[in-house]
Amino acid sequence: MRVLRLALYGLSLMLVIGLSVGLYFIANPNLPTYQKPEKLHYLEQWSPEQRQTYYYTPQGTRVKGLRYDWFAALELPFSKSKIANPDYLARFGFLVDPAQQATELNPANLPVGFARHIDEQTGTQYLDISCAACHTGELRYKGQAVRIDGGAALHSLASTVPTLRGGGFGQALGMSMAFTYYNPLKFRRFAKAVLGEQHASGDREQLRGDFKAVLHRLLGTAFNDWHRGLYPTEEGFGRTDAFGRIANSVFGDAIDASNYRVANAPVSYPQVWDIWKFDWVQWNGSAMQPMARNVGEALGVGATLHLVQADGHPVAEAERYASSVRLRDLHTLEEMLKQLQPPTWPEQVFGKIDLPLASQGRALFMENCAYCHAPDAKPRNERLAPARDPEWHMRIVPTQIIGTDPTAANNIADHRFDISKLGWTKAELSTLDVRLFGTQPDQLDLHSISSAKGLAYITAYVERRAYRDAGIQPRERWRMDGYGLPIGVQEKRGYKARPLHGVWATPPFLHNGSVPTLFQLLSPISERQAQFWVGNFEFNPKQVGFNNERFPGGFLFDTEITGNSNRGHEFRDGCREGGVIGRALQPEERWALIEYLKVLGDSNLEAQLQPIKAAPWTPGLKCGS
Repeated sequence: MRVLRLALYGLSLMLVIGLSVGLYFIANPNLPTYQKPEKLHYLEQWSPEQRQTYYYTPQGTRVKGLRYDWFAALELPFSKSKIANPDYLARFGFLVDPAQQATELNPANLPVGFARHIDEQTGTQYLDISCAACHTGELRYKGQAVRIDGGAALHSLASTVPTLRGGGFGQALGMSMAFTYYNPLKFRRFAKAVLGEQHASGDREQLRGDFKAVLHRLLGTAFNDWHRGLYPTEEGFGRTDAFGRIANSVFGDAIDASNYRVANAPVSYPQVWDIWKFDWVQWNGSAMQPMARNVGEALGVGATLHLVQADGHPVAEAERYASSVRLRDLHTLEEMLKQLQPPTWPEQVFGKIDLPLASQGRALFMENCAYCHAPDAKPRNERLAPARDPEWHMRIVPTQIIGTDPTAANNIADHRFDISKLGWTKAELSTLDVRLFGTQPDQLDLHSISSAKGLAYITAYVERRAYRDAGIQPRERWRMDGYGLPIGVQEKRGYKARPLHGVWATPPFLHNGSVPTLFQLLSPISERQAQFWVGNFEFNPKQVGFNNERFPGGFLFDTEITGNSNRGHEFRDGCREGGVIGRALQPEERWALIEYLKVLGDSNLEAQLQPIKAAPWTPGLKCGS
């Protein structure tokens, strides 16, 4: 009996030690160190005022109801240091200016995209993660930093599933809140910071209850995502399965748990300069209306939406589709993007352009790249929005031709959701400002609807309710929607070939970030890295990409994992099939093309290039098809 007790004590001790060690590592995420740059350079993409408006205008998201002042007061699990310290948040890849100070728009002195919105009815101030958090980039070189406004973020934001030594911001936030709630000393300091010296015990108990509700939502999301295995492909730095997370949030969280789907196709955050000119947006070209795109993004990031009651019945019609999305602020952000210029190569930081080499590269670009990537500006009578000038029509390249990882496009095309609980009728749907391309409304099956179509109709209801609540009249709505465009939906198994102005500033490359440099992108697959490390902001101006050697706190990108393939978009001699889109490029041709891509979109430098006749584009041999 004594031996049995000792064995049980031993097992219990081992379990406690194991849990303690696991908790310690979960609460101490494995992150890169942050080195402050000697100088941060802003390019002439925006005025300083426009930049600050974009960085800190809220869009109506809520981090599970987390209050703005709570976040500013939260301590790290094992110290009194604040989680909101800019230097600490910079370790997750969030962008800070070493010289930044608190402002009226950014009173807690937080990184780019950490905004504040005030609930108009209650006056509660919420932490709002805005689009700037994911669509602002930075490159560093020899102690200098270059801010890329509208570029691709390189942060670790999205992950909600706790992992040992993981580097996800969501995991760190959850641990800070849990340690604050369960440690009386921490909570006392937290309450003092939030409520001030003169607060009644009732205020503190109310705070504790409100805080617990948010913590349980965070932990509940983490548990749900973990035990359902929703995100098996780790996103790492600079990626998220945006469509999958939005669909799980809207169809799974807000309607029915049977709608959760495995999201295993992380994509990079695309650059957003010139996006207002595009006929179709999203990586797969599935969305048309600017406001619908932005409302859908806000819903996925955490804007409130309560569609179904606990008993499974729809929320009363009078309350259904009420949301925290902020239409006027979303429109302000969209108008800012119309002013955003593509970045131009900063020669004072990254070095001079080799103009003769770039001249050769321009001819190679016309031969090999322009067929898909040159802007295709349409005359007024051929535009989707006649008032939009210019309007560029994007070529959507089928996955069987481009050959890049098809998982994202396939998931969007294949995943189906049951939204019948909402009680919609097809007659009711016909009154909404939704236009389906490639299918007819009478073909809809509300028991099995695609993510793009389902999101389009839910967004239409949310928009209509939000416009009505805000007292916005039809003429103003026409402008705010974006040139009066309907909520257009198309579903193609392909990816958009966008113009390449400023592409040098957007590594890693391809829609899933699977190719670390432009030189590798122009190389055969056999010359691309099968594994590389992500999370290092240090830029390589020659190869054009981030340094990708192993470093402390980095994320190992493995191209053999589902959703991570680096195949396709390949230049190689032989048959034009299986993702081979062009002839083999000699190394010197690749260098010339890269030099031109540094220049593309910079009218001053392009004017200095020498005219060189380009060889004609050819479709190449189609073998075995």
